[in-house]
Amino acid sequence: MKQLMAANWKMYKTREEAGETLKELASLLTGMPENREVVIFAPFTCLNACSDTLKNETRISLGAQDCYPQKEGAFTGEVSPGMILDCGADYVLTGHSERRSILNESDDFVGSKTSFALKNGLKTILCVGESLEERDGGKLEEVLVRQLQTGLKDVPDDTSPDCLAIAYEPVWAIGTGRVAGPEEILESHAVVRKFLKIRFARQGASRRILYGGSVKAENAAAIMQLENVNGVLVGGASLRADSFSRIVLA
Repeated sequence: MKQLMAANWKMYKTREEAGETLKELASLLTGMPENREVVIFAPFTCLNACSDTLKNETRISLGAQDCYPQKEGAFTGEVSPGMILDCGADYVLTGHSERRSILNESDDFVGSKTSFALKNGLKTILCVGESLEERDGGKLEEVLVRQLQTGLKDVPDDTSPDCLAIAYEPVWAIGTGRVAGPEEILESHAVVRKFLKIRFARQGASRRILYGGSVKAENAAAIMQLENVNGVLVGGASLRADSFSRIVLA
């Protein structure tokens, strides 16, 4: 199982900036361990530029930050899996906490995106996570299981572990500088692993679980050593090639 090191650039970077960042990142990843896989989740507007930059780069994959669960139609402002693939990307994020909390995406809608993306050829990272109020209220397992059940409802049981991963991102640690402690990460990832083993039987043990939430070069190595942590989903620290490369190489 390769560790998945994912960068989420959110609503940052022009095409030129994206291309320059990727060029610098590629140069810094010389000697990257063979057990690491890197994917960059760039804005839709940068996907073509990123794809062109990565044309001869086999160590870095490209992903979109969202998709719409239809092949085409009157859905102004939305982007289909086919359009994403046409831009040279082969990954997508679904259910990111910012889309759930800011854009009010429901568990059901996230689930429809997840299954549709997989069905149409995109490797998918489904994001789940609780708010501070939910954690403090003792609802961690309830929230994660609900999001996982609905998010994976229509996903085939035999979906390859290479095509579907889960990212645990506590809402209260996104962009706040606050990082979940080792015990909090262990507890949450254990809940996710337990669910995956039941949902996917033997494949559940080999399905990757990423941690996301104020991951930095200074804490990445310690987080990666925790049980059931098979990668990281990095926000702010991924915007600079030097800081993200140190995370990848940690």
